Amino acid sequence: MKIVVVVQARTGSSRLPNKIMMDLAGKPLLQRQLERIQSVKTEIKLVVATTTDSSDDPVRKLCQELGIDCFSGHPTDLLDRHYQAARPYQPDAVVKIPSDCPLIDPHIIDKVLRFFIYSNGEYDFVSNLHPATWPDGNDVEVMTFPALETAWKEAKKDFEREHTTPFFWENPDKFRIGNVIWTSGQDLSMSHRFTIDYPEDYDFIKAIYDELCWPGSEIFGLDKILALLEEKPDLYLMNSKYAGVNWYRHHLDELKTISAEKTRFKA
Repeated sequence: MKIVVVVQARTGSSRLPNKIMMDLAGKPLLQRQLERIQSVKTEIKLVVATTTDSSDDPVRKLCQELGIDCFSGHPTDLLDRHYQAARPYQPDAVVKIPSDCPLIDPHIIDKVLRFFIYSNGEYDFVSNLHPATWPDGNDVEVMTFPALETAWKEAKKDFEREHTTPFFWENPDKFRIGNVIWTSGQDLSMSHRFTIDYPEDYDFIKAIYDELCWPGSEIFGLDKILALLEEKPDLYLMNSKYAGVNWYRHHLDELKTISAEKTRFKA
């Protein structure tokens, strides 16, 4: 199965500008995340999808230095950018992993991909988000390319285009949808925040890298992060006030499958 992983990355974040280029243990945040994705055991093709804006020249330059394919597309229609970035490779499946998840565990990526692959065509769309169980920032969504093309053609609402994948899980009558849950039985999706939108998020993620990222152990997993937070609970408090805050909160009146329990407003 030919699988293309698309990481959408831009420097123009409104809440924390240039966050993907901020330093984590001597390398840009985006590079740290790409390293983690590249360490998966599943065979993939990795592509970064940035915008045509000149402000994203640093993304293109970094990808060139790392030898990673980079596509430049629509600044705000991320569904179009995702589709256009994947299309030249004629993949069987396309994966969406956000660029603001530099603590994502490669084992979780592999787990979702294996579930999709071994389902033997049973699903059009598989994620670990509906419902979510792992800490926020371990987001993996995989879809068949024909399903992505259908969404690209038919999705009309602004939030469907901006957030790439809502058209899938908002239309369970149109797509066969699967979900992968954390077999530990835990649900830390609303209590632990491993993604970056605010300065406190960066402080938290940087502190994790400073503690765990050493030569030979750059790709530390979720188990090590949780053990560190157990040992040093003050680290958890660095961005805990934003735990559970996500983009859903702006569209609860439009989303059919997301309830208010799946998000909270900024503290």
